[in-house]
Amino acid sequence: MPSLKEIRKRIQSVNSTMQITSAMKMVAAAKLKRSQDAISNLRPYANKMKEVLGRASANLPAAQNGLTAVRPLKKVLLIAITSNRGLCGAFNNNVIKQTQNLRAQYQVEGSEVQVLALGKKAYDAFAKMGVLAQITTDLPYLIYDNFSFQKVSGVADNLAKHFMANHFDRVVLVHNSFKNAVTQVINTQQYLPILPVVDSSLLSANSDYIFEPSAVQILDTLLPKLLRVQLYSAVLDSLAAEHAARMTAMHNATDNAKSLKKGLTIAYNKARQAAITREISEIVAGSEAQR
Repeated sequence: MPSLKEIRKRIQSVNSTMQITSAMKMVAAAKLKRSQDAISNLRPYANKMKEVLGRASANLPAAQNGLTAVRPLKKVLLIAITSNRGLCGAFNNNVIKQTQNLRAQYQVEGSEVQVLALGKKAYDAFAKMGVLAQITTDLPYLIYDNFSFQKVSGVADNLAKHFMANHFDRVVLVHNSFKNAVTQVINTQQYLPILPVVDSSLLSANSDYIFEPSAVQILDTLLPKLLRVQLYSAVLDSLAAEHAARMTAMHNATDNAKSLKKGLTIAYNKARQAAITREISEIVAGSEAQR
């Protein structure tokens, strides 16, 4: 049985850990609120852009932009969006596993698959496998340092350039989506080629609009912007999910620390009571011996 001093040290250690996890929970909650606000602010712009694209492309006979070109699948790029840090439960492992499953699926179909890791955890995991795509000048996870739309836009433009150069025939995003504070859902969506915006209501309403310049020129201008917004939205969604996962993980860690502290306190009190009882017994025995 551990001594009173050892139990006391463990109680102090658990108490310090509990204070840290509680503070991390509050920090994650504050960051989650900011991430949710950023997503809410971006959503009207993204929706209006999709509406304009839908109206511009509603009556076009076929894809007239290289970013919408569908080619036979020979080379596929998977973009795994994770965090740079841990302490967020299964948040990163879920994305890595889903990316591995997709990679195996495309390989079975005969495609060559590479991975672009946006996040240090995914970068470290796939670097060991030797499947990372070297298509950016900087380490991709550096976008999280002083995170901004400009950094994500640079990655999106680079991806578009490689797709137009036929380096990849399909690009797929894999990331966590924020559902609520305790639930994150793995989201897999095709990034390139850009899927057409299908809305039957736009077909009939398209005649009410006059495009200047032409609809094709508008598409050529808006499609690269759509790629930037789509990637930025996915990273923002992943950030919100990360903060929610870390908040939940730290909440559970704090509760576990409280339970452990309670158990240690009971053990400490029992050991202390046993020591007191033993000392009293020794005193009584010594007194009886002197008689």
